[in-house]
Amino acid sequence: MAKNVIKAWLADNTVTTDDKTDKILVVETGHNYTLSDVIERMHGEETGLRQETILHVVSLYNRIISDMLLNGNNVNAGIFYAVPKLRGVVKGGKWDPAMNSIYVSFTQGADLREAIRDTTVEILGEKANVMYILEVEDRDTGLKDGTVTAGRGIYVRGANLKVVGDDPSVGVTLTPESGEPVKLKETDFLANNPSELILLLPAGLATGTYTLTVTTRYSKGSTILKTPRSVSATVVVGDGSGEEETPGTV
Repeated sequence: MAKNVIKAWLADNTVTTDDKTDKILVVETGHNYTLSDVIERMHGEETGLRQETILHVVSLYNRIISDMLLNGNNVNAGIFYAVPKLRGVVKGGKWDPAMNSIYVSFTQGADLREAIRDTTVEILGEKANVMYILEVEDRDTGLKDGTVTAGRGIYVRGANLKVVGDDPSVGVTLTPESGEPVKLKETDFLANNPSELILLLPAGLATGTYTLTVTTRYSKGSTILKTPRSVSATVVVGDGSGEEETPGTV
């Protein structure tokens, strides 16, 4: 019996247009865990280590790996393989932070691939009118790894994303790891369609990790939902740090 189980729903693939019958699997949204949750779970494994000690070790681990990567080294940590990369056109032979940036590409490591082999997928059935984010693409770089650029446009692709309704919660927000959410203005919507939003990000967004949330009362057909629903994805503003994207369902 497999150790891990991922539950998923069948949903229409709204990105392809040549085949109207093809389906994709959308993961049933679980918890959004933080580093604190990970440390608490580690502490619960009865290792005999104090929670403060675990926090210190994990923080040290993160810092050492970060130092290795940002000094031009590749890191194979078992669960992931990370490679530092540079992007942007170089003019005059000089590095220009306005045009060039650093990011780190993460791929599955051997330990994670082994865990995947011990994982099964439980299909819950077909979920009607499902709302999901399939991918977020930076319009400038073409990257779909979750990295985006402040002051530039992004594509948000999925299903039932069209932002409609007069509820105060309706709209698109970007919530930093600490701080208040930033809500996009109507003028920031360059396209507002069920399968794709084209959004202009605020120029003043600070570098960091954000939760991008789409909230709407849109529903297929002529009806409007009585209660707004939301779906979220993780994006990294500025110098992106990996291929992280968190599709969700409602």
